[in-house]
Amino acid sequence: MKRILALSVAIMAVSALSASAADAKANYEKDCAKCHGGDGKGETKMGKKYNAKDYTDAKVQEELKDEAAIKAIKEGYKDKEGKQVMKPSESLSDDEIKALVAYMRKFKK
Repeated sequence: MKRILALSVAIMAVSALSASAADAKANYEKDCAKCHGGDGKGETKMGKKYNAKDYTDAKVQEELKDEAAIKAIKEGYKDKEGKQVMKPSESLSDDEIKALVAYMRKFKK
């Protein structure tokens, strides 16, 4: 009986993690890919216009701290001249934002 309970808990935990990863991918595709690209390279028309970073670049990934990425998603991002180039994602929860950052980290090569 204990094995069945433990197995059930483990299956539910894996399912929750899979759902979170799927949600992060869906959120990325919905909110981020138009600029950062589905592959994370930032080579889209919008990405080139706003100078989106290449998330496949290990150096870019190393320099971008999680706290800064979370802040940019929550509050938006402005360029050096103060022009907003990324709108805040007000509809995402803190957990969804953290999952989105974790998803973005997977582009690193």
